[in-house]
Amino acid sequence: MSLLNQLFNRGVLGPKCKTCLNLAISRFKLLQNKRDRQLKLMRREIAQFLQAGQEAIARIRVEHVIREQNIWAAYEILEMFCEFVLARVPILDSQRECPSELREAVASIIFAGPRCSDVPDLLHVRNLFAAKYGKEFISAASELRPDTSVNRTIVEKLSVSAPSAEIKLKVLKDIAQEYNVEWDSSKTESEFSKTPEDLLNGPKQAPSREGLHEHSPSNEAHSIMSAPKKVGLESHQSPSPDNIKPLLSHDATKSSMNDNATQVSELKTEMRRQSSDALERAHTAIAAAERATAAARAAAQLVNVKFSTHKLEEPKS
Repeated sequence: MSLLNQLFNRGVLGPKCKTCLNLAISRFKLLQNKRDRQLKLMRREIAQFLQAGQEAIARIRVEHVIREQNIWAAYEILEMFCEFVLARVPILDSQRECPSELREAVASIIFAGPRCSDVPDLLHVRNLFAAKYGKEFISAASELRPDTSVNRTIVEKLSVSAPSAEIKLKVLKDIAQEYNVEWDSSKTESEFSKTPEDLLNGPKQAPSREGLHEHSPSNEAHSIMSAPKKVGLESHQSPSPDNIKPLLSHDATKSSMNDNATQVSELKTEMRRQSSDALERAHTAIAAAERATAAARAAAQLVNVKFSTHKLEEPKS
């Protein structure tokens, strides 16, 4: 029976999928409660910044608030999808292909698995779906291909792109209204209306007529043409004390270089002399060793001759 189940790709999910979905649902509830408390604290801090007139800090903090709100909303939808799939696991087990009524929930869970690091159980469910429906089904849902049915709200809420200026302004106004903060949003609206180029380049000022006249092409050409003449005049001028100093320093540099060259040549000569002395000593040592070797060979031959004559004398006696 198990072989038939493998052939028809049935019975792959089973109790493992139910266990992972139950764990994911419980984790979603805990994380939602935790994020709900954090969001309240963050919104209260932003209201305090608005009341104190620190709008620049509030504009930065509101992006984090929007991000947390989006994750909270995505977790709520994913929790409902997990409950929906949990109730229909037997249907998924009995059919080879994913049913059309469960396609959106299954594709959304597959898409959200790698993007919800706080809920690792979704990755286990994703792996079970990969074993059930194949890698092509998983890649289609992960890459948001046209034939997939991933929930658009989940895609939007789990996006990492920065929120628009309209959304940030709306959330700031909601926070000010929630905590009864009298806040004039005109300054923030003017900041949000600026384009990124304006923020980087700063205010643009038109050049004055005098500046245009000073930097006109004709003036630049005139300055270029007059430059060689000035150089020629300067070259024919009499040397001043300021001009003599560089010449003296140049002569001093030349003399120091010559001294250095002399020292280098002397060092090379000394090294050559030392090396020649070392070679002579080595040759002398080699000659002495050869003489000692010859003497040792002569002594050995003498001993051998005496030993042989002694052996010849013994039989005669």
